[in-house]
Amino acid sequence: MNTLDKDRPALLVIDMVKDTFDPKKNFPITSLAKKIIEPVKALAEAFRRHEWPVVFATDAYKKEDFIFKGRMKPYSLAGTPGGEVIDELAKRDEDLWLPKPRFSAFFRTSLDHWLRERGVTLCAVAGITTNFCVLTTALDAVCCDFKAVILEDCTMASSEKIHQQTLGIYRKTALYPLLTVMASGPLLSELTTL
Repeated sequence: MNTLDKDRPALLVIDMVKDTFDPKKNFPITSLAKKIIEPVKALAEAFRRHEWPVVFATDAYKKEDFIFKGRMKPYSLAGTPGGEVIDELAKRDEDLWLPKPRFSAFFRTSLDHWLRERGVTLCAVAGITTNFCVLTTALDAVCCDFKAVILEDCTMASSEKIHQQTLGIYRKTALYPLLTVMASGPLLSELTTL
């Protein structure tokens, strides 16, 4: 049963920033995250062809931020090249670049209002990491009364196991069909069904 064909979607690409892909930083997720660059890029192109909004939400931390008082070390700092969207995704002028102060693209940003102004009813969430920023963004989308789809082929965690475990939990959520997990191909098929 198609539950998405009447929705107006936006693609939210989360934290595909230069710091994460910098081989000198030696992040465990880097090699896995490289695998989703092409699927995310192709999906962004498809959204633009349909004139659906594309949002690049990126970490924009401050060195003194509370979250760096734990194990996490400062990265993706606001105003630095490391906090910019990777060149491979070819961000366009019409896309929204949304620096965010924490994990969710909705936390202390204007995203909710921006999406409503454009008639968006569904957030397709891509990027990294599946179990942190992608997940919090998808859950906050539902909390803001948008449907949300976690895109299994356009997201990644620091290990394939964590990625699959997180998707497995949310495939069986009581929030279905408000929150779903699916691949980008079936999503586009459902959205473009006449």
